[in-house]
Amino acid sequence: MKTVITGGAGFVGSSAARRFLQQGHEVVVIDNFSRRGSRNNVEWLKRQGRLEVYEIDLRDRLAVCSIFKEHTDAGLILHLAAQVAVTTSVADPVLDFEVNAIGTFNLLEAVRVAGIRAPLIYSSTNKVYGEMTDLEIAEVDGRYRYASLPNGISEERMLDFHSPYGCSKGAADQYVRDYHRIFGLNTVVMRQSCIYGPRQFGIEDQGWVAWFMIAAECKKPITIYGDGRQVRDILYVEDLLDAFEAAAANIKSVAGKVFNLGGGPYNAVSLLDVLGVIQECSEAPIPLSYADARPGDQLVYISDIRLAQRALGWKPKIQWRAGLNKLQAWVREHRKELA
Repeated sequence: MKTVITGGAGFVGSSAARRFLQQGHEVVVIDNFSRRGSRNNVEWLKRQGRLEVYEIDLRDRLAVCSIFKEHTDAGLILHLAAQVAVTTSVADPVLDFEVNAIGTFNLLEAVRVAGIRAPLIYSSTNKVYGEMTDLEIAEVDGRYRYASLPNGISEERMLDFHSPYGCSKGAADQYVRDYHRIFGLNTVVMRQSCIYGPRQFGIEDQGWVAWFMIAAECKKPITIYGDGRQVRDILYVEDLLDAFEAAAANIKSVAGKVFNLGGGPYNAVSLLDVLGVIQECSEAPIPLSYADARPGDQLVYISDIRLAQRALGWKPKIQWRAGLNKLQAWVREHRKELA
């Protein structure tokens, strides 16, 4: 099978590319190499199998169309390329919109015009639900939780785009869904929670779990925006890839559907929980400071993953502490290039 991955040199993209290459598939990577570590990831991937790389930006509509005309035999398309930081979207909303909304539109049109009917899986975000200020939040054992949603946020939750990032990803989310309804593309939308794992070159504005690990290992200061009691259901990257594969395998029954995808209630942790685990293995105290919460930040986000369990036969396998241990081992092995 041939798999085309936009953002294939990024964290999730390179992890997916490695998996499919190791299965003996041909992988086509599309990336503009704007993210730290992306060129290192491609060099690493070149040793894994049959790899073809295109250095283009999805905002270049003609280039995107040309690539998919060359690869009409694709068996799977993973659309993972994006501008991924809320802070960047606030600082430069034009860039954010062009990359996330227009870039996704260009991809969908290229696939439609090329007549490709392979599964197309889109990496969306929980930010499409906004701040969710209508929900009652309780504090228990030093962290926040939903007062009346023990299973988390379901796909039935009303969309409420908050921040330019939420708007651009939300617009793309709905375009991907509608291109199934109107044009018959076999699309699936994954509204993802916090994904983490090896080869994540996290920075303060994005990839907070990896950033905490990297900063602690490299003795860099960490700023907590808010009080640190915010909770996310973190999901190890290999579990995410299992969900991608399950969606592709079941595309006849799940095309056009949306799934909330995260670690679920059993992998819901606060920022301070994660820092506590990192501190246990650190040689010196982690230098922490606190600042005001950032716009659009959710006090709690936990995915209700029951639909994915029913429709895909999927559930997370890697418990969050085990996942953090795997990430920490990678950070320590690659400390010099991360410093």
